[in-house]
Amino acid sequence: MIWRIPVSKIKETCTDLWDRFVASDPGLLRLSAGLRTVSAIALTLAVLAAFGAGGSLLVAGAVSALSATFAITEPRPRDQAVTLALGLPAALLAVTHAALLAPYVVAGDLTFLLLIFIAVYARRFGDRVASVGLIGFQIYYVSVFVHARTAQLPQLYATTAAAFCVAAVARFVLVPSTPERTLRQLRRAFRARLAQVIATEEELVGEPTDNGSEKTVDTLRRNTARLHECALMIQGRLEDGTRDPVTAAVLQRRIADAEIAAERLGLLLLKARHRDIADTTLTLHLPDVPPLAAPAHPDAEDETTRLTRRELRALHLLVTRATTADRRTGIALLRNRLLGYQDDENLPAGPLAVQDVFRAIGEAARAVLGLSIALDPRHEASEDDSPETIRSREELDAEDISMASRKEEDAQADREPSGLNRPTTRTAFQVTTGSALAITGGELLSPQRWYWAVLTCWVVFLNSRTTGEILVKGYQRLLGTVGGALAGGALAVLVGHHTRTAFTLVLICVFGAYFTAPLSYVLTSFFLAATLALLYTLLGTLNPAVLEVRIEETALGAASGIIAALCVLPVRTHHQIDQQLRTVLLRLGEVSKASVEQLSGGPESDLLDIARKLDTALDDLEHSTQPLTHPITPLRVQRRTIRYAVALLETCAYHARSLAATAELVPSSTRIAADPQLAQVGERIDRNLRALIAHLDGERGGEAPAVEAGASVASMLENTTQNTVTDRVLRHLQRLDLSVAGLARPIGVALADEGDQAHTRQRSRGAA
Repeated sequence: MIWRIPVSKIKETCTDLWDRFVASDPGLLRLSAGLRTVSAIALTLAVLAAFGAGGSLLVAGAVSALSATFAITEPRPRDQAVTLALGLPAALLAVTHAALLAPYVVAGDLTFLLLIFIAVYARRFGDRVASVGLIGFQIYYVSVFVHARTAQLPQLYATTAAAFCVAAVARFVLVPSTPERTLRQLRRAFRARLAQVIATEEELVGEPTDNGSEKTVDTLRRNTARLHECALMIQGRLEDGTRDPVTAAVLQRRIADAEIAAERLGLLLLKARHRDIADTTLTLHLPDVPPLAAPAHPDAEDETTRLTRRELRALHLLVTRATTADRRTGIALLRNRLLGYQDDENLPAGPLAVQDVFRAIGEAARAVLGLSIALDPRHEASEDDSPETIRSREELDAEDISMASRKEEDAQADREPSGLNRPTTRTAFQVTTGSALAITGGELLSPQRWYWAVLTCWVVFLNSRTTGEILVKGYQRLLGTVGGALAGGALAVLVGHHTRTAFTLVLICVFGAYFTAPLSYVLTSFFLAATLALLYTLLGTLNPAVLEVRIEETALGAASGIIAALCVLPVRTHHQIDQQLRTVLLRLGEVSKASVEQLSGGPESDLLDIARKLDTALDDLEHSTQPLTHPITPLRVQRRTIRYAVALLETCAYHARSLAATAELVPSSTRIAADPQLAQVGERIDRNLRALIAHLDGERGGEAPAVEAGASVASMLENTTQNTVTDRVLRHLQRLDLSVAGLARPIGVALADEGDQAHTRQRSRGAA
């Protein structure tokens, strides 16, 4: 019958949907956080309802469970248990102070401000102290919210203790999380995102030039950026989630290889379709990239297109391992065929751009093989392995041995600012000042609801480093609160006095807030505002006047935070961006210089670790530039300039990662060898980076720094020899050189003329 669907088809569809969900939520971190919080709140409400607790105690218990779940961020369960145990006395102390000082307005406000200062300042002493301080602030806040009094202290103590116990059950029993498990989930997410990138590349092959093709390119860029994001998340959890540094280094290397191979394959596919397209990066494209053009001779390339599609489909199968019953034999045959493209004699006849695509497919297959060996301890060699596959395995084993024997160098710790320049100290004074303004203004607006302004002032400072970030976050908070208050009010009217329905909607809104937190602060604020409107319904105090005051207090809190950020030890967004841009350029110089040295036969170094530091610095820079690139900014020209500079830096980072990955192959590879000629190629890149850094440092003594631009890096070499590393890296060096020189205009550095460049080169040779 028509309605009967094969079980295999249903299973395949469910697997595909799950893979897409895993790819959209790396490591299922958002899902786990939402389920853990909802479980803690639901169980707390069930326990309190069983003992006949009233509405105010139910609200206090729900928010206490939320605080006990949200505030703890340590990775290891044992550390989480210790922090949770220390958080309970802090919570009981906060409840006691809030109840005892309730009749004394001034003393209560001063105590609240002191608690805010301590909670923020304590972040300098580590995650545990920061979590305990955050719990103290939130429990004090909820005590004020439910109007705690001395006579209610025994009931509040029991409610808080029950909430913490239930939160422990939800954290350690219902939705447990360990660093090892989180890392395993992130690795599965990385595999799923890698499969998405390859599937999108398969869709791109052979498409006509139309809007659909452009949409596919945009999808490819988006999926590549998500793959890079997942790789960074894995990088941040390797230390806690692996058994030893050697395992972490091997996994880091294999993740980086797979990411770079997938991105390079996408770029070469685009270049094969349009030979004039800029060789930039898929993560963030530069402006004015020419549109894709249809192949010049579509009939002549039909066979090549079909072959490319087939091999990309085979590569996708290698990643997902979705084969038929003859799994091992099928996988081995596919792998043997794809790895064969690493040798020039196995490449199909055609233009050089097409051959580059197939060579990149072979390199991607090698990266997938290394990833499978690193992720799956049960992975073994097959008797069906071809000589090419055996050689790839031997090279991967040699790389692993090289990483295991390499001594770890002690990282040079960055000097931390001291005194008032320390971020925790500065933020503590700013938040306390803003909270004082919020309390004063909030009392004038509503003596009963002033705490909403304090809460808004607090949250706009969380994870915000500059005045611009606080401004954008305050705007987003206000926008989400307005929408959430209206939606919550509408839901409250529909719910009426049905307590269970109201608490069910509260749980849904809490899950929505935590699930969307990394995606959109507006949505998070929306769900939280709707949650609070429903809580007012449970307390029987919701009316249009309360919603109006809620919005007014939120606006006041955001304004107080912005005023405090502007007037108390301000950190200008431009200053923060300049400092982080300097860090990115320093990291870029380290990667490029060390890579060129190793490519030219110099000593070995941990290049991929340096490259990951570059990625982290660039990620921080992009976060700091968001206020200046936000749609509400009136500085349109500045926004375009910043986006252009960040795009160039993305290009530089991609080519630096590719250079680092290629340089790490030199000591153990049998295909490529070092080329001493490359030592002179990186000199101009290094000089230009130093000129950019000198400009950011404000050096005014002597000659003004200038950036050199001239002949291609290939012209600096006397000759190129086949089967060396030279042919493979010249493209990356050329694009890196052009991109670094292109940074001169947005940063504001002059370009040197030919005479100045000759003088600089002569002076550099003399110094050498």
